[in-house]
Amino acid sequence: MPATRKIFREFIARKGLKSTQQREIILDEFLRSGSHLSTEELYLRIRAKHPHIGYATVYRTLKLFAECGIAEPRHFGDGQTRYESTHAQEHHDHLICTGCGAILEFEDPGIEQLQEQVAAQHGFHIERHRLEIYGLCNKCLPSRTEAAQ
Repeated sequence: MPATRKIFREFIARKGLKSTQQREIILDEFLRSGSHLSTEELYLRIRAKHPHIGYATVYRTLKLFAECGIAEPRHFGDGQTRYESTHAQEHHDHLICTGCGAILEFEDPGIEQLQEQVAAQHGFHIERHRLEIYGLCNKCLPSRTEAAQ
């Protein structure tokens, strides 16, 4: 994560903004979380240890993370913007539960290969892609099936 910190600090300096302790605390918690956090979720995590950091500060700082490229805003159909670290790991795809909102990350070389084949068949060069599969997780499937009966 030192590279991520360096990227953010250099970005802040280029923008003529101050490198504050609050931004560092938010960055630490964001990188430590390793999940897809909404502004509110990150704020609640931070507030527990640092009640002096406000929601607006967390919101603005997440926007700065996205602007400098260390976070990517994601929309998983629940009406909230969630942020995912772009430096945490290699490319992955998502399974999103429409019942409880759980987001599961996965990697599948077969899917990646198939996407490349489809692109080649159409004379298309992939620069980036995102795969999101929506459905029910194992916890929600039984309750949905029971409700339908």
